[in-house]
Amino acid sequence: WSAAFPSFSLSDYHFEYTDCDVLGSRWRVAVPNKPDTCTGLPDPVKGTQCTFSCSEGEFLDMRSQECQKCSGGTYSLGTGVAFDEWDSMPAGFISHGMNMNIADIYTNCSNSTWIPKGDYIASNIDECTSTLSYAVSLKKAGTVSFEYFYPDNTIFFEFYVQNDQCESTDSEGRWMRTSEKDWTPHNLKLNRGNNVLYWRTTSFALVGSAVKPVLLRNIAISGVAYTSECFHCKPGTYSAKPGSAHCTPCPADSYSNKGATVCQQCEVDKYAEAGSGSCKRRPACTTSDYFYTHTPCDSKGQTQLMYKWIEPKICSEIVEGTVDNSTGGAVKLPASGQMETCPPCNPGFSVTNTSGCEPCPHGSYSNGTACAECPVGTEPVVGFEYKWWNKMPDNMRSSVYSREYSDSARSTGFFLFFSQGYSERTNDMVEHWSGTTRKQSYSYLVKSNSTVSFTWGFQRTQVRQYSSDFAKMYTVQITNVVGGVASQCRHCALGSGSASECVPCPPAHYMVNGTGVCKSCPPNTFIRADQTVGEAACIHCGPNTHSNKAHSACVSDCRLDLQSTGGGEVLQYDFTPLANITSFQSSPRFTSKGLRYYHQFRVGLCGEEGREVAVCVDNVTESRKEVRGYACQSTVVPSEVRGQSVVSSQPFTIGDTLIGKRSSFTPWCIPLKYKSRAPTVAWRILTFDSVFVVLSSKCSEGTCDGCSFHFLWRSLYACPLCTESHYREIVSACIQGIQRTTYVWQQPLQCTGGVSLPAQTVSACVTLDFWLKVGVSTGTVAAILLISISCYFWKRTRKLEYKYSKLMMTAGDKECELPAADSCAIMEGEDAEDDLIYLTKKSFFTKIKSFSREVRPKRW
Repeated sequence: WSAAFPSFSLSDYHFEYTDCDVLGSRWRVAVPNKPDTCTGLPDPVKGTQCTFSCSEGEFLDMRSQECQKCSGGTYSLGTGVAFDEWDSMPAGFISHGMNMNIADIYTNCSNSTWIPKGDYIASNIDECTSTLSYAVSLKKAGTVSFEYFYPDNTIFFEFYVQNDQCESTDSEGRWMRTSEKDWTPHNLKLNRGNNVLYWRTTSFALVGSAVKPVLLRNIAISGVAYTSECFHCKPGTYSAKPGSAHCTPCPADSYSNKGATVCQQCEVDKYAEAGSGSCKRRPACTTSDYFYTHTPCDSKGQTQLMYKWIEPKICSEIVEGTVDNSTGGAVKLPASGQMETCPPCNPGFSVTNTSGCEPCPHGSYSNGTACAECPVGTEPVVGFEYKWWNKMPDNMRSSVYSREYSDSARSTGFFLFFSQGYSERTNDMVEHWSGTTRKQSYSYLVKSNSTVSFTWGFQRTQVRQYSSDFAKMYTVQITNVVGGVASQCRHCALGSGSASECVPCPPAHYMVNGTGVCKSCPPNTFIRADQTVGEAACIHCGPNTHSNKAHSACVSDCRLDLQSTGGGEVLQYDFTPLANITSFQSSPRFTSKGLRYYHQFRVGLCGEEGREVAVCVDNVTESRKEVRGYACQSTVVPSEVRGQSVVSSQPFTIGDTLIGKRSSFTPWCIPLKYKSRAPTVAWRILTFDSVFVVLSSKCSEGTCDGCSFHFLWRSLYACPLCTESHYREIVSACIQGIQRTTYVWQQPLQCTGGVSLPAQTVSACVTLDFWLKVGVSTGTVAAILLISISCYFWKRTRKLEYKYSKLMMTAGDKECELPAADSCAIMEGEDAEDDLIYLTKKSFFTKIKSFSREVRPKRW
């Protein structure tokens, strides 16, 4: 029998529970550790109820089916599991990358996965979508908790859970907010049953921008049926007592191995940071390992120069080396200096009895010594000015940026940046310096009345050649601070009451410097928000603009009059339809991975106060940052992430103030060129606040230098308003006493809107038939009269000819003698006789023939 059925030791098998039946019962069975072994195992026994669980710090002993406390060096969550070691991907976790851009089939995202980094796991930083998932079955409702670090708003980061029906968590709560501090805790309730946890990131960072990955650590899930074993404490942590629910990090200068119950102290020449699993050798101290400061002022008003080691101190003063040529080894901490007179307090503060500094009360000012009341008729100029640094001001603090990103060292020199925003993690960088720079001043204009956080960051390179680089700030001054202090007072306008309290000047008024008298600004000006004293506070509005009612800005009614080329008529333009926000984008760009993106511009050219403004958003994070102005730009990426067609990020304002036309640039819409395309369509270049308002072919991204933006605006409203000179009249013929006058546009049409074509006019007229009849009648009468006159003179001529012929015949009877002619005229009484004789002798046609023979010349 023993030969046929070998005996089993406890290490040859383990116990498991069967699936729960409908009554919530289950059986405990033995499972061999080696396959194909099915005999000789302990018989199945009745198991615990499916809802049974152990408390934190305990585990379920499968042999006795009772909860036992975890031993020292281990921990347990009871009904949960925890993942705090990320040297490799834990069992059950799956990470894969995918391309969310359906139109792009060439990008390979197989390597874009989450990467374990020891104490945490980091997301990808390219434009692929990386998903980390973990499936767990809960026997009762539980929770999932984890810590994340999400400083970069160029990454989409979402966490959601899917159940058995593939239903996801609330779409509003799945998007993580950016981290305000280093690590942000997050927890979510889980339902009973199967749950699949998803952490998903998608980066939309573009060329030239450094992306910081999302970091995860300390993932814990509660609600599992039971925990059959305890987890060992990871290196750098320990649990001294049995039944621990978590492990405690080792303090500085100590370490521990895996499963430790106590931390071991490092040797004298070694050090370790808190939570370290090993010690490192201490380097020799250098002059870069200490700094100097002044002690707080004592009761005598004196301070002392003190040198202190930078904490935590990791260098050694006894290690020999070549770090200092003068000693041949490590440097020592310099001795303290002599007692010195304390410098004054910062402006707006006064010295207390204990030689400390406290802010002056409201209505007073100070140069740093004693507070004084502002004289009557004046008010304090509130703000903060820090120029003495014996003590860190109460509203400032210094901290080290997360060390998880400390490996991003720059190649040369140091890097200093200045940013502003609502928190130090969501600030926008406004200026940066690198390399060696001299002492200089810098000013930044805050344009909104809101709580603002300012951050100065300094990063020293890891290259040893530049390890001693440093940055110094001498003075920080902020004006117009609510609850600030004052270093001086200024004259103010006094109210009409008996209290004579300071009141602001009325709108469109400035204060005469040194008098407190309010004086009206010239017409069509606005008051500078940061300066209300002196006539220089009144800023004239630019051409074709006017001030609003509050005289706080210049606006435009979208109308413009321009002299035409050659000094002709004045052309009128109406850009009112262009006051609506217009959106357009650049040609597509591609990152190194093939991600397609665009630069989107939104422009509102003009409009009165209360107009709609251009808005560009950042919808990557839940904070949804918005910028507003006359023109703004954002970067959009076509994507199906988050259920939206595009992702918009990196918004900024191009133009937020309407200035007017300047000699060097044109700050709002002015037509410059015209080219006719069709009777009702025109091309024209418009300019707007340093922006030529469709993108220039030379500056495909809208700008060539990052400052001046160039756009081409295509619109029929770029044509001037139509006037009477843009149409002509056509007069029809007179038909049946009616004549019509029609008006048509000059072609090609070079105007829009304005005056309309006049309606067709009808007028009475005289037709051509009437004048034709009059002309024919008049011509007929004239012809008859002319014929009559001709006949009359012809007849008289014939009579004279006849008379002459008769005389010639009479003279032919006498040779060589001519009779004396009494008269050639027809005598009285001869007419009738001659006519009678003539008519009786010859007919009309005979006379004509006779006449023709007579006038024929004779031959001699």
